[in-house]
Amino acid sequence: MTDLATIDLHERPAPAERTWTSPEAFWTSLTAATAQLDPPLGVLHLPALRHNAHDMLRRAGGRPIRVASKSVRVRSVLEAVLALPGYAGVLAYTLPEALWLAAGDERHTPIDDVVVGYPTADRAAIARLAASPELAARVTLMVDSLEHLDLIDAVVPPAERETIRLCLELDASWDAPVLGRVGVYRSPLHTPEALRELAEAVVRRPGFRLVGLMSYEAQIAGQGDAPPGRPAWAATLRRVQRASGAELIARRGEAVAAVRAVADLEFVNGGGTGSLEFTSGDAAVTELAAGSGLFGGHLFDTYRAFRPAPAASFALSVVRRPDERTATLLGGGWIASGPPGPDRLPRVVWPTGLSMVAREMAGEVQTPLTGAAAGVLHVGDRVWLRHTKSGELSEHLTGFQLVDAVDGRAAVVGESLTYRGEGQVFL
Repeated sequence: MTDLATIDLHERPAPAERTWTSPEAFWTSLTAATAQLDPPLGVLHLPALRHNAHDMLRRAGGRPIRVASKSVRVRSVLEAVLALPGYAGVLAYTLPEALWLAAGDERHTPIDDVVVGYPTADRAAIARLAASPELAARVTLMVDSLEHLDLIDAVVPPAERETIRLCLELDASWDAPVLGRVGVYRSPLHTPEALRELAEAVVRRPGFRLVGLMSYEAQIAGQGDAPPGRPAWAATLRRVQRASGAELIARRGEAVAAVRAVADLEFVNGGGTGSLEFTSGDAAVTELAAGSGLFGGHLFDTYRAFRPAPAASFALSVVRRPDERTATLLGGGWIASGPPGPDRLPRVVWPTGLSMVAREMAGEVQTPLTGAAAGVLHVGDRVWLRHTKSGELSEHLTGFQLVDAVDGRAAVVGESLTYRGEGQVFL
């Protein structure tokens, strides 16, 4: 299987192309466009993808966006986004992935700026990085402790390797007076003093070069501030996010200044799709990170500041009718990461009037649906669903069907392979 089309995102979609604003027109057009293809299938609606890519630039307020590849996992999409002015570099999720992107191949140009967003303990990948002048110049590793430096030195001593580019991660969580820790467990480096201490250690160690600093405010970027049907919780959440944001801007500014006193940083990265407006207002940050907003999972339906278009979606087939009120899909358990709950499940969007059965929900091999529309579905009919995030969708598909407007109608214009379709599974 090979990619069958080149994706061009330069032109913003005209109002007439924004068919996703009319659900009936949008989902029925996808059904018609893919009628000759058998589910399970994934679709990338190119006008919606163009809309999301340009809207993220608008929200970034002029700060460059580093593309978070874990939320895309499609090389042709990464390349199309990076071709847009305003996007620069990739935030990868594993070192083997970063090396693959940075090496390129006969069809894909090497990506020359890849930051690995998480520390690595992959000795084989470290050895490969250390042995290649080209890869060592293109890839930056994330560290947050001396143990990470020791591991790299144990794999390949400084005198026997290329200089390794490093980025430090500042913990962006908030130690709230009553609530305690608000945020995710990432780096142990919480204070400017701790960050500077490690920065000084890096600078003293041969074989390393400190080039960047990163902090990810998951409690703002990854938490929608308008959860439906929970007004009291929404109000509380907004207060917590405001307080956390104010604390982080002050602490991050001090941390960046402390590290810049030790090393000449090339970049300071922050944020995510859900916090582009907030993070772009932080003077200490030089670039933003985002990826999920390109595909527009339903997680972002709970944010007040923006609403991405449903650029990515998937269709499953009805294969059973257990009774007159139930239609069963083949597959469906494409679950997002995070605390288990209904918001991590795919959302059935078309036909309307369908819901998952409470005792089964989205299953690995089948997903029973009930509701008014279930009674009129037949074996072979298709049902459209939206993913929660983005990475989980690409991990279940070998490729996306590319749908664009052709002579005023939605049509499949090609296919783009996922990492999985290219034979790559990194995590």
